[in-house]
Amino acid sequence: MGKLEGKVAVITASTRSIGREIAETYVREGANVVISSRTQEKGDAALAEMDGGDQVHFIPCDAGYQDQVEALIDGTVDHFGRVDIAVLNAGGISEPATVADMTDEAWQYALNLNLNHTFWGMRRALKYMLPQKHGRIIAMSSVEGKLSKPTISHYSSNKHAINGLVKVAAHENGTEGVTVNAILPGVVLTDMFYEAGPQAVESMGLDGLDGLAALYAGGSAIKRPNTVEEVAAVALMLARDEAKNITGCLFPCDGGTSPY
Repeated sequence: MGKLEGKVAVITASTRSIGREIAETYVREGANVVISSRTQEKGDAALAEMDGGDQVHFIPCDAGYQDQVEALIDGTVDHFGRVDIAVLNAGGISEPATVADMTDEAWQYALNLNLNHTFWGMRRALKYMLPQKHGRIIAMSSVEGKLSKPTISHYSSNKHAINGLVKVAAHENGTEGVTVNAILPGVVLTDMFYEAGPQAVESMGLDGLDGLAALYAGGSAIKRPNTVEEVAAVALMLARDEAKNITGCLFPCDGGTSPY
């Protein structure tokens, strides 16, 4: 039997990159998994590539909108009958800018996609997990939830807040069989890195994407970007039944970047 045999997981932003790798890892370990993305087209492509049969189901979801995040959790229960694992993976950076130049639109977009999506998904998942006395909630934070770099105040402040939310929720639900933890990746060469990276390169005056990767990885112990497989391994550990006493924890997956 796989490590997640009989479990049902839902993962936001999971048709590619980190979310996709977590989904594939969970499927290999026996879980039924709901993947999500903004468009049906991306979902159909991911389903075909994963070839998971009845183990994998797709529900479209733009994680920046409360009604869609809540509908994703509800849809998971409607399709598979329960939800045991919720990985709140969606997030990102748009329009890097200094605090002085940050627009209201860029700030609000980051707030909804990062912090609010995590809160909406966590609250909805708890609705189902608390009555069944079992659940694993995993929030995708970032090494930037412990650090700070110029031009990403919207992203960094949201990730700091996610860390606090995780700790509070863990203490509120620790006696109910529900654990709440966060994973804090360092730089990972995902699709988002290549899509959002050029803006950061320009705003920070760096020498191309290689310069951006070097900046983020240079402070680590391993001196290289992290991989999606390394992040997914932590997500698997936290989802297992054996992790029932691990809660309220912030797990760096950053090659030793975090100072604490």
